[in-house]
Amino acid sequence: MKTTLTVIKADVGSIGGHIMPSKRLLARVQEVVESAGKALIQDHYIGFTGDDIAILMTHTHGVRHEQVHKLAWDAFVAGTAIAKEEGLYGAGQDLLKDSFSGNVHGLGPAVAEMEINERPNEPFLFFAADKTDPGAYNLPLFLTFADVMTTPGLILSPKLSQGFRWVVMDVNHTEGDRVIELVTPEEIYDLAALLRDNERFVVESVWSRASGEQCAAVATSRLHNIAGKYTGKDDPVMMVRTQMDFPATGEVLAPYAIGHFVAGGMRGSHNMPLMPVALNTPTSYFDGPPLVSCAAFCVHGTKLTEPADCFAHPLWDEVRAHVSRKAIDMRRQGFNGAAMLPMAELEYTGVMDKLAKLEKRFTVRVQKKPAAAA
Repeated sequence: MKTTLTVIKADVGSIGGHIMPSKRLLARVQEVVESAGKALIQDHYIGFTGDDIAILMTHTHGVRHEQVHKLAWDAFVAGTAIAKEEGLYGAGQDLLKDSFSGNVHGLGPAVAEMEINERPNEPFLFFAADKTDPGAYNLPLFLTFADVMTTPGLILSPKLSQGFRWVVMDVNHTEGDRVIELVTPEEIYDLAALLRDNERFVVESVWSRASGEQCAAVATSRLHNIAGKYTGKDDPVMMVRTQMDFPATGEVLAPYAIGHFVAGGMRGSHNMPLMPVALNTPTSYFDGPPLVSCAAFCVHGTKLTEPADCFAHPLWDEVRAHVSRKAIDMRRQGFNGAAMLPMAELEYTGVMDKLAKLEKRFTVRVQKKPAAAA
């Protein structure tokens, strides 16, 4: 049977700055989804990573369904009201428009969706990141679906060996969805050339060439492209199907042991390592470090199992310790060089005003000609 998996995420208020949503805020979002979604969705899961609340829903209405998206929008609007009552920081921060219009794409919340043909057993992983942007998933996806050193299934499984089709979006193009399709392994170097630029080229989806089925869906919106100003990092969500025709769960998780450097952290303006954390973990050090959680599910007949917390295993404690050291070392560099994002990524911040004022004070030094020899 066909099942649609929809994840919609937003930051609508947080305790103590960018830390975590309050219990009342979470309860209100849960209440709206449960009451208003009874006749619309089949099942749901609500959790948070840092200060972002994510709503995972199963239904049979296909992607970009207006009422499903409105359900999440209404839940976040109701949550915003609680955030304002409690005086939480950033109340309604990710709701960039005043009203709902068709679906939440372009309205602020992050969205990832897949319509799938359910297998007899259908495992998938739901990733939620905070204090970073969609490009944070580029390297893990490349390693999972294109690198045999990470994913031995690419040489051991006849179906995985047929490769994958990638849809990559140019997220700097604001007039519409500018995308390119590439196939691996044949175009692996071309794919790498794009994905090295996490701030411009972002994986939107990955598809099996053996079955034609979608394996991964990533939220690709960038908040400053919608708002025209800096409003916080994009904090993307992602879903990845696993096992059988797709990489194994362990192969999908393995790249997160790197703690690779991504854009984010304080004011979304720094390079910091991505830390895999347990479900419902608040943020902390330097508005970070950037966090990613992972909940594993099986879906059967549109019904979800309870989540399994993928990064709660003791192995990830060692990874977190390593990422902590990387984060502290990078912060010792302060504002200088690679520690802060390049100017192109800071154009929505106050540093551009400073540069504009300083520009007027620059002068071109005139060199005096040397005196003629006697």
